[in-house]
Amino acid sequence: MVSPHRAGSKYFWALVEAVGPQLLDVVDAVLAYQAEHGMEDPDSIRRLTRLLDEAGSAYRVAEAGDGLEERVTPGVRDAIRRTIADAAAAPAAGSAADHLATAWQAAYGRSPDPVRAYSESTKPSEAAAYAVIQPNNAKATLGTMLGEIRNARHKFVTALSTPAGGDPIASAEAMMRALWEGQTSRHGAQNATVPETLAAARAGVHLAAALVQWFVSGAVVRTP
Repeated sequence: MVSPHRAGSKYFWALVEAVGPQLLDVVDAVLAYQAEHGMEDPDSIRRLTRLLDEAGSAYRVAEAGDGLEERVTPGVRDAIRRTIADAAAAPAAGSAADHLATAWQAAYGRSPDPVRAYSESTKPSEAAAYAVIQPNNAKATLGTMLGEIRNARHKFVTALSTPAGGDPIASAEAMMRALWEGQTSRHGAQNATVPETLAAARAGVHLAAALVQWFVSGAVVRTP
């Protein structure tokens, strides 16, 4: 049986000798482990953040401190973070904040998972739109909500100015439909299932964030 000391030494030297992408994987795993077990070290995270910044790394420590994520234009990242915070503060948005945060990490984390990122992107949109579009349908999805809009579109409006004779809900409906129909791996069929690409997943995350913001902010309302 290997003694704890020898085992620890083995893993220590494996970490010391890690380079390049392998080292990033180790750092990502350590951050995830510490977060999962309540062992976060704010001082160490600040030092790591400074090292990554000064090195011009393509990665940064995720907002939750539970892993690494690709660097994204600060304004874009801040907009997503603001949307997550707004959704978390809105009881009517349900679990939208959690799903959007998960979708972001799955799309931009060290080991991106496009299928999960896209799947998680549909959920915050459904959660945020539920109270406005189909509050009486416990099994509502973007698909059923699109059906509700199609059958009673006169009941919905958005904050966008609509020309006379125009369709006030068309813009929100188009975004919802694009997100819903863009998920290629949702159902099985006789043909091979096509998993979402990373580019599609990331586009889905940003589209979902826009929808969540619209519904949380009251930009889409149901008329009496």
